[in-house]
Formats: sequence, structure tokens, C-alpha cells
Amino acid sequence: MNPENQAKATLNMLEDFLEDKVRVEQTQHAVFNILEDFSEEKNRLEQTQSAALNLLEDFDAERFKAEGVSRELRESVELLRVAKEAAEASNRELEAFSYSVSHDLRAPLRHILGFSRILNEEHGSSLAPEAQGYLQRIQQGTLRMGHLVDDLLSLSRIGRQGLRLQVTNLEALVEEVISESLPDTAERQVEWKIGGLPFVECDPSLLKQVFQNLLSNAVKFTRPRSQAIIEVGQKDQGGTPAVFVRDNGVGFSMKYADKLFGVFQRLHRAEDFEGTGVGLATVQRIIQKHGGRIWAEAELDHGATFYFSLGTGNRAQVEASAPATSTAAEPETSAVMAGEKL
Repeated sequence: MNPENQAKATLNMLEDFLEDKVRVEQTQHAVFNILEDFSEEKNRLEQTQSAALNLLEDFDAERFKAEGVSRELRESVELLRVAKEAAEASNRELEAFSYSVSHDLRAPLRHILGFSRILNEEHGSSLAPEAQGYLQRIQQGTLRMGHLVDDLLSLSRIGRQGLRLQVTNLEALVEEVISESLPDTAERQVEWKIGGLPFVECDPSLLKQVFQNLLSNAVKFTRPRSQAIIEVGQKDQGGTPAVFVRDNGVGFSMKYADKLFGVFQRLHRAEDFEGTGVGLATVQRIIQKHGGRIWAEAELDHGATFYFSLGTGNRAQVEASAPATSTAAEPETSAVMAGEKL
């Protein structure tokens, strides 16, 4: 090969070598770029993994806290359940005790009243006036005790019987109570204001007892008034419709309001106003049985207003499905109201 051709061949080889070198450098550069991208992705992946680990740690910490709260909540619920069962058992025992005591008191009261009447009928004329007075006081005390026994039996019976719910016109129920249970108002100046009462789902026989107690109290405590005013209606109380019974009687001081619904609690002297101190406790028991509440507002010598609301039916529906129970035979009529025997 002549020198010129050899030189051309050498130049071609050098050109090919330079092209290969450029391609190798480009390939290296591309590899370096890929490695840099991989490094960035690796860093991002490491950061993501770190964040995920932090989240898992936080999740574990929160899970442990939640498990602790859940455990405490379960323990609290269990304690409440046990306390509720204990309270219900205590109430059942108290009602059974109240019924037993009241029922067992009837026999000795019948004996006292019966023998005192025999003594008065057969030997009353031979007794000194002072002895006749003592005998009369014995009979009056026995009758008062009989009223108390009747009230206690009624209170105990309410705690044990189920609700029989019916849609009831409260206005008609009030009119019925006034016409049947409060005939003594005919001899007095009593202005009745009744209206705006709703139809409600309730046990009508129990709600009748509520109105009998509240209205008879209104009649009793307006006795000193020459013109008694007794109003029954409905009013919105804090977004809740409430039935009210208002009077212009002697009222009471609100500092004693916490005693109103306690058994045997009285805010007036027995010499001034008769009563056993059980009526309002019975009213409260009936209202609570309907899932509602009762409260009062009053001022001494300026009358009183009693409010009550009925629940939406959750508890009432449950109790309505429960059959009435009885632990012993009960008298069908009030012995004291009959007037002849206990």
C-alpha cells in the first residue's frame, strides 16, 4: 500500500475512533444522568419511607391511646350498667317493702276504726265529753292513716305496672277530672281557665291521676282566696312543649322546691292544709314513667305553677309492651274513700 492510501486509512480509523469516543462519552453522560436521577429517586423514596414510618409510629401511638380510652370507656359502661342494675334492684325492693308495709297496715287500722265505732255507738252516751273527744281524735287519726296507706299503695302500684298508651285528649281529661273528682268547688268561687291542651300518646288512667293530684292541690291551696283562679294550658318552655297547672293560692318559697316531690315532704302545716305528702311524689313517678319531667315555679302568697312534659316515647314504648305485674292481691277500691271501712 502506498503511503497516501495508508495515510487515508489511518485518518479513517482515527475518525471512526473519534466517533466511537464521542458515542462512549455520550453514553457515559447518559449513564451519569440516569445515576443522578436514580439517586434523586432514591432520596425521595427514602424520604417517603421515613414519612411512612413516622406515620406508622404516630398511628401506633394513637392506636395505643385509643385502645386505652376504649378500655376505660368499656370499664365505665360496665360500671354504669352495674350501678343501674343495683338501682333498679333497690327500687324494686323499696317498692315491694312499701307495698308490704302499706298492705299489712290495713288490718290493724280496720280493727282500730271498727272497735272505736262500736265503742262510740254502744257506750258513747255514757262517756265523759273529754273521753268522747279522745275517741273522735282516734277515729280521725285512723282515717288519716288510712289515706296515707292508700297513697303509698298507689305509689307502689305505679312503680310496678306497665304503661297502656293511647292517644288522649288532655283537655277532655281535665274536664272529666273537674266534673268527677272536685265537686266541692261548687260551694266556692272558682274560675277555671282551660284551653289549648294537646292530644298526646300516654296512659290516660295515669295522666288522670296526675291532673287529679295537681288540680286538687290547686283547689286546696286557693281555699283562703275569695276568688280562686285555676288555669290549665300548654306553654313552650325552652323549646319543649309543657302542660301547666297554675293557681293564685298561697304558693310556697322556692328555696324549698327540692322537697316538693319527696315522699312525706310537706311545705305547709297539717293544721292549715290536709294531705299525706305522697301526692306529688306519685305525680313525679307517673311523669318519669312517661319519659318526661315535672317542675314548679312559685312565690309565697302569690300562687304556684306546676309544669310537666312527656317524653317522645322511647321509654314509654318499652314499658307499654311490658305486662303489668303484681306481687300480691290489691284492694280494688280505696277503703278510705268508701268511708265505711279500711
